[in-house]
Amino acid sequence: MNLLKKLFSETSSTPPPTGNKKTGELGEEVAANYLIARGYRILERNFRCKGGEVDVIVRDPEDKSLVFIEVKARRGLSYGVPQLAVTPFKQRQISKAALTWLSKNRLHDTNARFDVIAILLHTDGQHVIDHIKNAFDVAY
Repeated sequence: MNLLKKLFSETSSTPPPTGNKKTGELGEEVAANYLIARGYRILERNFRCKGGEVDVIVRDPEDKSLVFIEVKARRGLSYGVPQLAVTPFKQRQISKAALTWLSKNRLHDTNARFDVIAILLHTDGQHVIDHIKNAFDVAY
């Protein structure tokens, strides 16, 4: 019994080597590098407003449309694939933030879309990236 107590107290007081915030920051960095390598021009990162947040806002090199990107990164699949974390609630938050950004920058009549970049992070640096274009429509 003392062994279980000791194991429990050690694991509960010892923080994991990397947390969700670090995973998210690394995922956003990987996504930004991925986008730049494909010719996207980053306009803003981590835009926050009262309604929500957009991880990355870019200009598409092909059709010059604005792209609001949600980045989801995971270190494993125990919680499912990352793209499933972009729930309808999250889509509404991203939509509100995107509409605020468009209004703030007076770009109401600009072509825009919502993409998701899902990343499975690997310790060897060979990350698996799934770029889902037009992942969802504006949600209210």
